[in-house]
Amino acid sequence: QVQLVESGGGLVQSGGSLRLSCAASTNSTSIDSITAMGWYRHRQAPGKGRELVAIMIGSGLTNYADSVKGRFTISRDNDNAKTTVYLQMNSLKPEDTAVYSCYALIVRTPYWGQGTQVTVSS
Repeated sequence: QVQLVESGGGLVQSGGSLRLSCAASTNSTSIDSITAMGWYRHRQAPGKGRELVAIMIGSGLTNYADSVKGRFTISRDNDNAKTTVYLQMNSLKPEDTAVYSCYALIVRTPYWGQGTQVTVSS
């Protein structure tokens, strides 16, 4: 069983910063079985579906959406029982407003967090 627990969303003014955290814990799968972890977001604007924000594959390969490059940074910490992925978001813009969901690919199975709201006011 895999559990993804997110935290860190909220309301911030344009230009501000937030850090999202997602802790992945399992009772039967080792941390080494986690192929990738990252963040997607779903913006409420018309025509905007779910989009990849940032992802870390393995221990260090990262990929970012063009719209967040240079502003967002993904990182990951491991310990014996759980792994945590962070998304440091700087220079936030109103168009970053969305529900951000943590994602993990573990033994070829995708898992999702419950989502956390990020609202950037202008």
